[in-house]
Amino acid sequence: MSVSATDLQAVEQQLGRTPRGVLEIAYRCPDGAPGVVKTAPRLEDGTPFPTLFYLTDPRLTAEASRLEVAQVMKWMTKRLEQDEALAEDYRQAHEAYLAERNAIEDLGTDFSGGGMPERVKCLHVLMAYALAKGPEHVRLGTEAVAMAAEHADLRGTAIAQDWPSCADLGIDLEEFDFSHAEAPKA
Repeated sequence: MSVSATDLQAVEQQLGRTPRGVLEIAYRCPDGAPGVVKTAPRLEDGTPFPTLFYLTDPRLTAEASRLEVAQVMKWMTKRLEQDEALAEDYRQAHEAYLAERNAIEDLGTDFSGGGMPERVKCLHVLMAYALAKGPEHVRLGTEAVAMAAEHADLRGTAIAQDWPSCADLGIDLEEFDFSHAEAPKA
C-alpha cells in the first residue's frame, strides 16, 4: 500500500490540514480527485485511529453533513430496529470492517465507526466505507451514497455514474426535510 506525493498533496488541500496515517487512496472520484483514504489503525504518534476509511472530498463531506441534518441517520437507525435482514447486513459489514482493519493492526477493540453495528451515528463513515468497498458491501452506506448522488447532483463527478440510484434502492428523497440542508446547485 502506498500513496503518491501528488495524492497526499490533494488530500491535504481537501482537508485543509496535513493528512495523517494515509495508507492509500481507497476511492477516487470519477473526475480524478481522491474521495476516500484508507488510514492506518494507529497514527505515527501511537494514537489509535479506528476509522479505516475516511471521506476527504469536500463535495462528499458536505453532502454527508446535509444528509445528517435531514435526519437520515435517525431514519436508518429506526429501520435497523425494525428490519432483521438489514440489521444482519449491518452487523456483517461491521465484522468485515473490523477484520480488514485488524489485518493491518489489531487495536483490541470492536469499535468500527459510525455507530456500527447497533445504530447509525455518522454518515461520513458509512459513505466512505461504501465508496471504498463498492455498493454491495454495506447497504446503509450504499443508500447514503445514492442519496448524496441525487440530492447534490454528484453522479458522474464525485460519485460513479453507475452507483445504484435512490429508485433502485426504494428511497424517496421527498420523505426528508432538506430545508436546513440545501445543496448548492451547479
